[in-house]
Amino acid sequence: MHNDNAALRHMLQQHKTIAVVGLSAEWHRPSFFVAKYLQSHGYRVIPVNPRYAASGQQILGETVYASLLDIPQAVDMVDVFRRTEDVLPLADEAIRIGAKCLWQQIGVQNSAADQLVRQAGLESVFNRCVKIEHARLFGGLNWFGVNTGVISARRPH
Repeated sequence: MHNDNAALRHMLQQHKTIAVVGLSAEWHRPSFFVAKYLQSHGYRVIPVNPRYAASGQQILGETVYASLLDIPQAVDMVDVFRRTEDVLPLADEAIRIGAKCLWQQIGVQNSAADQLVRQAGLESVFNRCVKIEHARLFGGLNWFGVNTGVISARRPH
């Protein structure tokens, strides 16, 4: 289940190469902020945005690709910063490239894409933010007094 803390923790521990679809080069955009956070916590971020790929631009020091199918290396997770109606073709591409997880960001909840990837054996999360979940489960949010919903005096390893 996508709301299960143990499952989310497992995904974030195991999936270290993340293709961020819709990653913007603009520092104030949520996708940029999330990708920078992920990089600072040891994840490999692969930007996917046809607008920037066409000009050969890099984002956060990484080559930008026009689509998931253009990425020349293995991808563990596909993190989607696109409109809900744009997710189904991305789910198909995630399956085709052998990704292990499709993560739809806050406000993105395509049930057909969720069902498609689950039937193909991928893990699936929707309407959640990778950065927020990482900070909540691994100790970042509680430094600011936010109730993380995790009841434990010990931090997970």
